[in-house]
Amino acid sequence: MSNFITGLKASGNGMLVRISIIAAIGGLLFGFDTGVISGALLYLKKDLNANSTAQEWIVSVLLLGAILGAIGSGYLADKLSRKWTKVISGCIYVVGALGCAFAVSIPMLIGFRFLLGLSVGTASFVAPLYIAEVSPPRVRGGLVSFNQLLITSGILLAYLVNFAFSSTPDGWRWMLGVGVIPGAALAIGMLTVPHTPRWLMEQGREDEARAVLTKLRGSDPHADIDKEIEEIQKAKEMESSSRVRDLLKPNIRPLIWIGAGLAIFQQFVGINTVIYYAPTILKGTGLTNSASIAQTVFVGVTNVVFTIVAVLLLDKVGRRRLLLIGTVGLTVAIIFLGVFFASSWLQTNASYLALVALIVYIAAFAVGLGPVFWLMISEIYPTGIRSKAMSFATVLNWAANFVVAGTFLTLIALISTQGAFFVFGGMGILAIVFFAWKVPETKDKSLEQIQQELLGGDAKVSAALKSGSDE
Repeated sequence: MSNFITGLKASGNGMLVRISIIAAIGGLLFGFDTGVISGALLYLKKDLNANSTAQEWIVSVLLLGAILGAIGSGYLADKLSRKWTKVISGCIYVVGALGCAFAVSIPMLIGFRFLLGLSVGTASFVAPLYIAEVSPPRVRGGLVSFNQLLITSGILLAYLVNFAFSSTPDGWRWMLGVGVIPGAALAIGMLTVPHTPRWLMEQGREDEARAVLTKLRGSDPHADIDKEIEEIQKAKEMESSSRVRDLLKPNIRPLIWIGAGLAIFQQFVGINTVIYYAPTILKGTGLTNSASIAQTVFVGVTNVVFTIVAVLLLDKVGRRRLLLIGTVGLTVAIIFLGVFFASSWLQTNASYLALVALIVYIAAFAVGLGPVFWLMISEIYPTGIRSKAMSFATVLNWAANFVVAGTFLTLIALISTQGAFFVFGGMGILAIVFFAWKVPETKDKSLEQIQQELLGGDAKVSAALKSGSDE
């Protein structure tokens, strides 16, 4: 905790924190849309006559849009810049939110949800990329995790909005329409931030990159602008001729597998079924619509609080340790949820345990797999292919999200609620094994050091990465 706070104080002028928060508004869009649909579903399904299949499409079509957004975002981030890609993303989100609020049919709602997905998929990729490229190593973990903090804040905001409009006529329209505000905030806010030094160097604009770095590092006594420019230049030259097919190179392939594993397991442990369907899950314990929405606020608060814990600890405890601890915790919680729904006695005599299990699950996810996935994929890839590799990992993440969210209600119908949770628990066990086996430690290293070490491949480097040492 002290490492992150001390590092922020050393950065000098507060500019670094300000632009990281603005960039992370992209995460807030992701979180808000993820959370708001959970409450809106309880009401719009009646107004628009949406059956289970239609509900699954209303939820999951955003994820199809996000997949396409993530595919295109790597190209846009390189060609237009990280900054302008996020400005465009915010503008698209405003249009999508307005369209959803005024939808008069299921196809219209699905169409504008798809548009929102394009925005969210782009923003979710570019936000951690932008923050990682402006941050010094000592506080990069915490700053990149601002993205996850804003995701969880967006979910909490959505739950509060759902609760506020739960008794309002056509309340679901207001729930969805409020998304205009964060979308506009992202578009306007990104107009005030600089391009990243690494993107400027890729464009041959070294003087501008040096000027931006000087402002970003402020009075940090550990800053060495010349050395940082030199490291970026070397990495740029090393990867200057990279192409998408380079992701399949033998020395790059292990990094792609790490990112892919993190991306897929983050969704296959069931996180977004809990977020999208939290009110539906709680309603299954006998609660009314309003009561189930009210209880999801506790889930949202837990998400934010433990994400703050992660932000404060990632640069002290390390990414790998928090990842493993968090994944063990969420696996135990999701398996308990399966036991709960399998036991009529627990449902009758201890219904509060469902909320307790959801809170433990969310807390464990928020302190580990939630932020660590986005942080790791912004750190482990070489500069020349970073945007392409991150885009690939983000696409896999959204695709896995689509599979899980788009089949959850159907899965419950086929194998019961408890069966679905047991499946997610099994995925959690596989995730623990994969993370312990494959995921390295990256704290306290520059992006260029990580690149050099991960591509080194010898036993000494591998041991250093596992322990988190700087040898």
